[in-house]
Amino acid sequence: MNQTPKPLIIVAEDDKDLSTLIATQLEVAGMQSQVCHEASHVGRFLKNNFANLILLDVHLPDDTGFNLMSDLRKAGDKTPIIFLTGENNEVKKVNALEMGGDDYITKPFGFPELIARINAVLRRAETVHDSDITQNASTTDEPFEFCGAKVNPHRLEVTFADGEVESIGRKELGIFTYLASHPNKVLTRKNLIHSVWGIHADVSSRSLDQYIVKIRELYKSHSLTLDAFRTVHGVGYIYDLKIPE
Repeated sequence: MNQTPKPLIIVAEDDKDLSTLIATQLEVAGMQSQVCHEASHVGRFLKNNFANLILLDVHLPDDTGFNLMSDLRKAGDKTPIIFLTGENNEVKKVNALEMGGDDYITKPFGFPELIARINAVLRRAETVHDSDITQNASTTDEPFEFCGAKVNPHRLEVTFADGEVESIGRKELGIFTYLASHPNKVLTRKNLIHSVWGIHADVSSRSLDQYIVKIRELYKSHSLTLDAFRTVHGVGYIYDLKIPE
C-alpha cells in the first residue's frame, strides 16, 4: 500500500537547541527535517535535493535570510519560505512578504501554531504553480507580440497576420516568453535553457537549437523572416527591437 511521502522541511536556524526542538516537532507532525545552521549549507543542500519548505531565520551566522531568499529566487528556486525572527518589526515583516516570503513568524512561538502555518503554506504550494508549463511560462500569462505575430499562452497558439492560427508546444512558449521579456540584449544558450527547462535540467544546446529551428520554420511558413531574432554565433541569441526598418 502506497503512503504519501513525508514533506521535507529545511530548518535554517543557528540556535542549535531551538533547531533540535523544531526538528522534533516536525517529526511528531509527520514531516522530515534537514537542519542547516548557515545560509551556505542551505544553498548546498538545495543544489542536490528537493525540499517542500524552508523555515528560515532572518539572521544566520554567514548571511541574512533575506539575502539567501533573494539568491535562491534569482537561481530559479521557488521553495516556499517561512521566516523566523526574534524581532517583532512590522517593516521587516512587510519586506519579507513583498520579497516573496510565504509567511513570517515571530519568536517565541507555539509549536501548534508553527505546524499549522507550515501546513497552510504547503497546501497553497500544491496548487500555486498548477498553470505553469515551463519554469518561466504559464497558461495564465497575457498574450504578447513577437516578431509580427501574437503569442497566446492561454491557448498555446500563435496568430499570424494572415489570420492563420498555429498550435505551439510548451517549450516553444517558454522560449517565446523569455525572448519577449528580455529584448535588445544578448542571451546565452545557458540563460535560455535555465529559464525554460530549469537550472538543474540536463538539456544540451543542440536540443535548444532544434526548438529554435522549429520556431523559425513556423514563421517562415507564414512569410515572416524573424529579422529581429538573430543568432549570436558562439554565444546564443538576441531579440533585437532596435534593428532599422
